[in-house]
Amino acid sequence: MSRSSDGCLNIKFSRPGAPGNGTNPEQLFAAGWSGCFISAMRIAAGRMKVALPADLAIDAEVDVGTTRDAFALAARLNISLPGMELEVAERLVKATGRLCPYSNATRGNIDVAINLV
Repeated sequence: MSRSSDGCLNIKFSRPGAPGNGTNPEQLFAAGWSGCFISAMRIAAGRMKVALPADLAIDAEVDVGTTRDAFALAARLNISLPGMELEVAERLVKATGRLCPYSNATRGNIDVAINLV
């Protein structure tokens, strides 16, 4: 069980792949990262003076695996920016990656793929 001090978050945990009615830490990390990335994208878009599509979306996937003697994470951010020119979307995603605290924390520490879909 995990609760935030303000009571807004109150969740049960389950292990990945195990039966149960809770979420797992990887799902929470994916949700937090995608939310943070979208917030950072709004800032980057403002700086670049480009409009974000109303239906932008990020499907974040976080996996847990093993290395020789430890566990490790891998992540994919599948970013949808409908109607945005590819070159502009690529520049926006790159700028956002420099702003987002989750992206900065994971850079060089886990395998990350950022895909425009």
